[in-house]
Amino acid sequence: MNRRDFIAQGGMLGMPLQAQAMAQTGPRYSGRPQLKITDVQAHLVAVGTRNLCFVKVLTDAGIHGWGEAYSVGPDEATVATVKDFREWLVGRDPRNVEYLWAVMYNFTRFPGGAVIMAALSGIEHALWDVAGKAAGLPVYMLTGGKCREKIRVYQGARGNTPAELAAACRRLKDKYGYTALKMRPTPPDHRIPNNALIREVEARAQAAREAVGPDVDLGFDVHATIFEPIRAAQIAEALKPIRPYFIEEPIRMENIDAMASLKKRIDIPLATGECLYSKYEFREILAREAADIVQPDICLAGGLLEQKKIAAMAEAHYVVVAPHNPMGPLATMVNVHFAASTPNFLILEYTADDEAPRKDLIKDPILVKDGYLEIPEKPGWGYEVNEEAFKKYPPKRWNRPFAFREDGSPDYI
Repeated sequence: MNRRDFIAQGGMLGMPLQAQAMAQTGPRYSGRPQLKITDVQAHLVAVGTRNLCFVKVLTDAGIHGWGEAYSVGPDEATVATVKDFREWLVGRDPRNVEYLWAVMYNFTRFPGGAVIMAALSGIEHALWDVAGKAAGLPVYMLTGGKCREKIRVYQGARGNTPAELAAACRRLKDKYGYTALKMRPTPPDHRIPNNALIREVEARAQAAREAVGPDVDLGFDVHATIFEPIRAAQIAEALKPIRPYFIEEPIRMENIDAMASLKKRIDIPLATGECLYSKYEFREILAREAADIVQPDICLAGGLLEQKKIAAMAEAHYVVVAPHNPMGPLATMVNVHFAASTPNFLILEYTADDEAPRKDLIKDPILVKDGYLEIPEKPGWGYEVNEEAFKKYPPKRWNRPFAFREDGSPDYI
C-alpha cells in the first residue's frame, strides 16, 4: 500500500465511524442538500507569449466553478498537479473550502513551492465560485461583504526609451482614465555601467511624470533584477524627485533582512511579495518590517482565503495590500472579490480586457472605467468563462528570455 492509499484508507483504522465518514467526504450539514465534486480539470490557453491555466470544478448538482492558477513557466507541471489533487477531492463537498485547502496543503507533506501552490490556488478559486453559486451570493458576501463600492486599479506602461514610455503612459491615462500607472524604472538593457543607468532612470521617471501630470500615482517595478541593495538604493534616490507611489521588488526576496534594511534606508514606500507562496513567508516580511505594501498573488499564494489571512496579518502591522495580478481576466475577478471585502486593500494591478484574446475568454468581462472596476452582484464570481474560446488559443511553450551581464555571466530576469 502506498502512502496515499494509507492516508485515504489504512490511516483511518481505529477511527470512530463518524470520523471515518468525515475523513472520506468532509464535514456534513444536516438539513442542507449535499454537493459532491465529480471532476477537477485544468486547461491551458495561450495569451501572448505565455499560457493561462484555468481550473474547473464540476459537481453532481450541475454547478461548476472556475479558478486560475499562476503560470510559473513549467505549465504542464501545474496541470499534472491539479490532476493529482483531483484524486483527493472527488466525492467531497466543494463548499468546505477551508477543509479541502487543508487536505491539499497538509497531505503534500512538504511545504508547497510555486507549482503546488499555483495548482492549489486555482482549485481554491473554483471551490469559492461553486460555493457562491450554490448560495446564490457573490463570493465577497461569503467573506465579509463590501468594504467599498468600486476597485481602484493600475496598469503597466512599457517603453524602451523615455519618449516611448511617456507616450505609453499618456495613452493609458487617456484611454482608461487611470489615476495610477506602473513601469520599469530601468531600460530593457539595465546591465550597463552604473552612472549611465542612474541617468536613464532619472530620464524615464521625469518623462513619465511630465506625460501624465502631477496627480497620477506612479509606481516603479524593478522586477527583483538588482542584486546589490546599494544599487537599489541609488535607483530609489534617482526616482525621488517625481514622488513615486512605490518601488516594487527593488532587490530579490531570498534575504528578508536585506529587504528590511533597504526599506529603512529609502524614502519611498517599498512593495514586495509576488514571489512568496504562503502566509508563513508573509509573516516573516511583516515581523521584520520589510515592506510598506505587500503584494501576494492570488493565483500563487494559496487562493482567496489565504490572501485574506495575509491581509489580516498585514492590517495588524499597519501595512496595506496591493495584489500582484499579471495573469488573466479570471484572476482579476477573484481579486475584485478580495478587494471588495478587505479593509486594507490599496490598489490592484490590472491589464485591460477589451482586446483579444483576453476579451474572448470571459463572457462580458470586467472593463475599467475612470481607473476603477465595478464590483459584480451575481452569484459566484459573477462572470462566466467562455470555454469555447479555448479552442482558438491552444497552449504554447513559454520560452522566457535569458539575461546576461556585459561580461557574459547570467543575470536575473
